[in-house]
Amino acid sequence: MMILSAIRTHFDYTAWASARLVNAAGSLSPEELTKDFGTADHSVLGTLVHVYAADRIWYDRVHGNAPARFIEPERDMHLHVLQNEWPVLLRRWHEWAAAQTEESLATKASYKDLKGNSYETPLGQIALHLVNHGTHHRGQVSGFLRAMGHVPPPLDLIAYYRELAATASAG
Repeated sequence: MMILSAIRTHFDYTAWASARLVNAAGSLSPEELTKDFGTADHSVLGTLVHVYAADRIWYDRVHGNAPARFIEPERDMHLHVLQNEWPVLLRRWHEWAAAQTEESLATKASYKDLKGNSYETPLGQIALHLVNHGTHHRGQVSGFLRAMGHVPPPLDLIAYYRELAATASAG
């Protein structure tokens, strides 16, 4: 029961933290949004799109669908995609997690990586990877914001827990 509860909570945390960063990105100038920091995904926009695209690919994989491409620059490299499409995808992940059981999380998904290598991975491991991957890259974006003189929103898991507790006691 512990892993199922943790996955559900962490998917909700992921949606919360990602929304905070997308909101922060919305206040950047176009130059700041695309400033190249010399990392694999280059910029605030590139890094957030990378996380969104990974969330989308893994969603397709756990549903037995083979994704066509990782990032489609003409379609994906826009703030409005992150503002409008990513929350929808994260709600789908929330619904997926709500439907899981401890037993189903042990079920292996069969998929190919983007290089064509075949893998089988338990759904619970994929879910935890997804959360961890997003946390890693959100940390990068927070660093980019600081490097440009902006204060990033608090993204720590404890900040999420505190907000949940405050909402529960107020409601």
